[in-house]
Amino acid sequence: MDVDPVCGMEVDPARAKYKTLYGGKVYYFCSQMCKEEFEKNPGFYLAHGPRGMPH
Repeated sequence: MDVDPVCGMEVDPARAKYKTLYGGKVYYFCSQMCKEEFEKNPGFYLAHGPRGMPH
């Protein structure tokens, strides 16, 4: 299991519908909203960790 870098929810990479590549690493998300939020400012989430749901 991986952790959604935006909300902190556990995500199964084998079943994840939402993912993005950043800095040579694949990140998995629980929702399109979390994916979009990460893509706006990936450095923030990687430096500060999950912040809860973005809505």
